[in-house]
Amino acid sequence: MDDFVASYGWIVWLVLILLFLTIEVVTLELTFLMIAVGSVGGLIAGLFGAPWWLQLVIAALLAVVLLVLIRPPLLRVLKRGGDPARSNVDALLGTDGTVVASVGGQFGTGQVKLANGETWTARLSPLTEQRVVAAGERVLVTSIDGATAVIVPAERTQP
Repeated sequence: MDDFVASYGWIVWLVLILLFLTIEVVTLELTFLMIAVGSVGGLIAGLFGAPWWLQLVIAALLAVVLLVLIRPPLLRVLKRGGDPARSNVDALLGTDGTVVASVGGQFGTGQVKLANGETWTARLSPLTEQRVVAAGERVLVTSIDGATAVIVPAERTQP
């Protein structure tokens, strides 16, 4: 058995490296890349004649060191250049709008037209005074609950 592993162990390492690299291409989290590099360490140890158990130890230790020391700074560098613009639901938070159909009252919901031109079903935030917000009043979106904008009346300016 040891002769077989010594003779063909490099093939196992190559298959593992290709497998880990393929998984890394799908996940893009750098975890399997670090394990693949650890496997390269095991392959190199095997090419220098190390026994199979030492190859495994070297591959495992190298992978753990890379996962702990190299992966976190790499991820920070890669994510640093991300787009700072908010999108989807996050872009609606803090948006102002105008009430189209009164919010509150008997049914509790109404409609608002937001500054971006979208019309949403709306309800008052439970953190604000529960009253009827009439059509034409200005409101602010505090959160999104499913397809409903949770709003608060905007501060009125005194003339």
